[in-house]
Amino acid sequence: MLLFKKAFFDGLVSGAITLTFRRWQKPHVKPGGRYRCHPIGVLEVEAIEVVHARSITVRDAVSAGFSALEALHAHLAERGPLDDDSPIYRVTLRHGGDGDRVAGALDETLSGDDVAALRERLARMDRDEAWTKKTLALIEKMPRTAASKLAAKLGRETAPFKADVVKLKKLGLTQSFEVGYEISPRGRAFLAATRAKAKPKASRR
Repeated sequence: MLLFKKAFFDGLVSGAITLTFRRWQKPHVKPGGRYRCHPIGVLEVEAIEVVHARSITVRDAVSAGFSALEALHAHLAERGPLDDDSPIYRVTLRHGGDGDRVAGALDETLSGDDVAALRERLARMDRDEAWTKKTLALIEKMPRTAASKLAAKLGRETAPFKADVVKLKKLGLTQSFEVGYEISPRGRAFLAATRAKAKPKASRR
């Protein structure tokens, strides 16, 4: 994975950000590699090289999503003292698409009709055996845990468990990672809405 703070997401998707600078001990990516960047999709690495801090330009800083070179230096200095000779990995990249991200998975705003429609879809999935609620709760409790371990927790085989999680992902309720899953922003909003509705109202006296 390549991790970025939320402030960089729009620039990465639009193509305004084409560089990132990292203070790694060793390279974590390679040219031609495709890496998941939660939650915006996939980033493709075009080139990687080691440079010295002194060689980074203002133009580089802007291409990395910073307003000024000083802002980039301050960011890099968070990982330890920075001087002109500090080695920095310069990574050239571009947004490579949504990967397997489902449109709407990042939408945290659900109307009453949206919640009702999702509840109806999940109820149909549970028609033969109730599994959706337990699966969502387990993923929420154990994010980024191997599918085999999650399946074992539910007493299920891994392959059918993964197939069922794909059904939840197609509804925008979960997101996949190299290892395991997470509840998506849409999924969190849905769970919050259903729990609020299930909570008993205080009686009036």
